[in-house]
Amino acid sequence: MRLFVALSLPEEVREGLGMLGTGLPGARWVAEDNLHLTLRFVGDVDGAQARDLDDTLSAIDAPGFELTLQGLATFGDGMKLRSLYAGVAPNPALTHLQAKVESAVVRAGLPAERRKFKPHVTLARFKGDPGPKLGLYLKDHSLLRIGPFTADHFVLYSSRLGAEGPHYTEEVTYDLERVGAF
Repeated sequence: MRLFVALSLPEEVREGLGMLGTGLPGARWVAEDNLHLTLRFVGDVDGAQARDLDDTLSAIDAPGFELTLQGLATFGDGMKLRSLYAGVAPNPALTHLQAKVESAVVRAGLPAERRKFKPHVTLARFKGDPGPKLGLYLKDHSLLRIGPFTADHFVLYSSRLGAEGPHYTEEVTYDLERVGAF
């Protein structure tokens, strides 16, 4: 089973991001239903590891928080361009949650992540360089701002690859403490 931990996005946020999905040659746009903010990619695990991971994620105690998406950028450039993403406004509560998720993954016996956390929502992947249209696209959408919206839970997803791309299934939802709760 291939797993990852992420924040799901409210429908109105996914719809807003989905409206950006046009105008770039060679872009493979992420389906609206698959848009999310990854906290930790886990990878392939067996049933026992998945249960251990669920146990450690269930123990996370963290508050909910407000989140804002802002700006567009890319990972890679030129012939090594990999993806287009929506950035996330700096948010200590998000960083705190991600650190707790990382700790839970390691406590479940899985290897630590070596890459630094860069919060983002992947919008499209590229097979090649979209040419000069990318610069224009980024300029046209440079003021993107969606939110704030409330992050009140996170999700353990499974991912299955199919002919039409990946299919994500919410396996377990973990509530965060309500914002402003007593």
